[in-house]
Amino acid sequence: MADDDHTFESADAGASHTYPMQAGEIRKGSHLMIKGRPCKCVEVSTSKTGKHGHAKAHIVAIDIFTGKKMEDLCPCSHNLDVPFVKRTEYQVLSADAASGEVSLLTEAGDTKDDLNLPTFVKIGEPTEEDNKVVKDLLTELEKGDKAVYAIVQSACGEEKIVATKLV
Repeated sequence: MADDDHTFESADAGASHTYPMQAGEIRKGSHLMIKGRPCKCVEVSTSKTGKHGHAKAHIVAIDIFTGKKMEDLCPCSHNLDVPFVKRTEYQVLSADAASGEVSLLTEAGDTKDDLNLPTFVKIGEPTEEDNKVVKDLLTELEKGDKAVYAIVQSACGEEKIVATKLV
């Protein structure tokens, strides 16, 4: 009866980039996935239950990496994907305004060289916030009187420098 061996594929713990949450639970400021992109909710409104259907949630959100406005309309009882969003601080070692390359120092003491300045975007145009972050980062690095930290936001396998901090 149980003489044939079975092998099961396993995934790492935390292998998923998202977790489910009911649309009715989404609040302003929370994160969610719209059209496969991680977004931050800026406005949410719910309609009353209709004669034949569910109460609907109308969600307006901003893509956390591109700054693009997105909207979604779905029943409050349905599940939406919510991304795991992580913010990490790294000390900035160097930044090249021409190539966009940034060298960061991790807490473990290793260098992280796989990020670019926020103005070097793959999709669309950089936002005003991106331009401000780059300007602040480069001017403070040139001064050299304080340690400059880059705050990196990561979700769904993407990373971006979203702010700077002086220590």
